[in-house]
Amino acid sequence: MADASPPLLLIMGPTAAGKTELALQVAERLDGEIISVDSAMVYRGMDIGTAKPSATERARVAHHLIDILPPHESYSAARFRADAMRAIDAVRASGRLPVLVGGTMLYFAALQRGLSWLPGADAGLREQIAWRARELGWAALHRELAAVDPAAAQRIHPNDPQRIQRALEVWQLTGVPLSEHHRADPQSQRGLRTVKIVLSPPQREQLHERIAQRFDAMLEAGLVDEVAALRDDPRLTVDTPAMRAVGYRQVWNYLAGDWSYGKMRERAIISSRQLAKRQLTWLRRESDARWFGSAGAESERIDDFIDAAVA
Repeated sequence: MADASPPLLLIMGPTAAGKTELALQVAERLDGEIISVDSAMVYRGMDIGTAKPSATERARVAHHLIDILPPHESYSAARFRADAMRAIDAVRASGRLPVLVGGTMLYFAALQRGLSWLPGADAGLREQIAWRARELGWAALHRELAAVDPAAAQRIHPNDPQRIQRALEVWQLTGVPLSEHHRADPQSQRGLRTVKIVLSPPQREQLHERIAQRFDAMLEAGLVDEVAALRDDPRLTVDTPAMRAVGYRQVWNYLAGDWSYGKMRERAIISSRQLAKRQLTWLRRESDARWFGSAGAESERIDDFIDAAVA
């Protein structure tokens, strides 16, 4: 049955595109509440490196799914979907508009299509896996699969390279084990209707410049000290899922003495650009999304589009 509630407003885009400020403006104007779609903002103590909305910004508009667990715990697309659906229901029950904003594209996909959805083949990633198999052998890759997805490894024979490759591919593309995808219920979508906005500078060079400027601002704001405090927690290592967030792993390596400050900065900016490229690849599949280049220069066009879509 189709959902009779107003549609959900999804504000998506690559890192450093200006999504947060746009979401705040829209939520204030339309009496909305923001639901974060970000795999790092869920963690407490990870504020600067995630560009988490400030206390002042959260006082302007109510936010959900921010600071909900400590960084030594794991968070998944399945848990996000359940949490997001509860938040959507709560926002709607209060008579407000749910505004979902973030850059974790897997979470947007899980919300819209459920976890039974699987990504298509990725030729580049498959070649990387095949190259590692040539170097290490498929038995070694099967052991790697057993570490991240024991259920799939138990089902897949060590001499079945095609299925080992696919299971590793799904894990690396989504962060969700293949066995979890298979266990997932088709999950009623409850007739979710969405209005999708993609915010992305039209020129790659402009986005790259914004990424570098933002990371430098994070460093000036105390990102190194923030990561140093996290490293004091014995439950955290550089391989903890939360520490895979762009910026945190690089600063961790700097603090461990593995990299110079300059190399840390360079690697973090490169990783952010690579993240943006992956995000844009996902976003191009959103055929029903409306793209805008700048929240400032196109504010009237964005407002007009949203007003017509959510009316």
